[in-house]
Amino acid sequence: MANSDSLEIRPFHPDALDEAARLLADRHRAQRLVEPGLPAAFEDPAVARAEIAALAAREDASGAVARRDGAVVGYLLGVPRPPSWGPNMWVEGAGHAVADAEVVRDLYGFAAARWVDAGATSHYAVVPATDPALVDAWFRLGFGMQHVHAIREAPGPAETFSAPPGIVIRRAERRDIPALGRLDLVLPDHQVASPVFSRETRPTLEEAMSDQEEGFDDPRFVTIVAEVDGWVVGSAICCSIVESREHHGIVRPDAGFLGFAAVLPEARGLGAGRALGEAVLGWSRDAGYRWVAVDWRETNLLSSRTWPRLGFRPTFRRLHRAIA
Repeated sequence: MANSDSLEIRPFHPDALDEAARLLADRHRAQRLVEPGLPAAFEDPAVARAEIAALAAREDASGAVARRDGAVVGYLLGVPRPPSWGPNMWVEGAGHAVADAEVVRDLYGFAAARWVDAGATSHYAVVPATDPALVDAWFRLGFGMQHVHAIREAPGPAETFSAPPGIVIRRAERRDIPALGRLDLVLPDHQVASPVFSRETRPTLEEAMSDQEEGFDDPRFVTIVAEVDGWVVGSAICCSIVESREHHGIVRPDAGFLGFAAVLPEARGLGAGRALGEAVLGWSRDAGYRWVAVDWRETNLLSSRTWPRLGFRPTFRRLHRAIA
């Protein structure tokens, strides 16, 4: 047990689920006043409770509950992801809620001691971007911004887009598979370089082309290409957000999703990336979605500038702290 100015911190226990669920539902209700495209279901404490309970039931889950005068004023739950993330613990989107942003610092201070003692020294937190005080509280724990989830409205029925002169935007065809395989390598090549320094594993060209061949006719995904003088210089993938591994639970709106986009380095600056993004917006509208979502690494200078210019607004920020 830890105490701070009458705040009592104890390990997370299921007896706190009902009060924790009310805190999470309140947090989500406030966030949806800013971003109504987020899922409405989590404003219901019963739905919020089920999400928290699922996290608490995960293997190696641990966390903390804060009480003041006997009432729960905050909770935090950490769960590990696969070892490819290093020795990690994640505070997912439903893994924390507090009545006062400062309380999250006490909760983390209590829970992180156990995590680090167990060797988990890489910590992640998915935090509502619409709550500056909460983001600031995590920053003051030594976290920095790593990744962004974002949303915008689908374009209106009368809104049209036109590619810059010299660029043709069209659906991919089987003859494009070699070019699509090369473009599959562009994003990981960019992400492992400075200033992203991702640990993402890069496929070989043969693997990328094989994946393209195997999945080309999958109806869940639509691939769009940008072409200049008959040369495919970029591609983007449109799909439902349910196909995204990063958008789940309280973080996931009912939206079309810009699942992938890449432009060959030698073709950047022509406007192909923006044109591909606009094509995904149009596809989402035509597929019946009211909202369109995307996510990016904040240190990816291209993505972090291009997608906000298309009107995408951050909904959640994934923060990271590495303890050396």
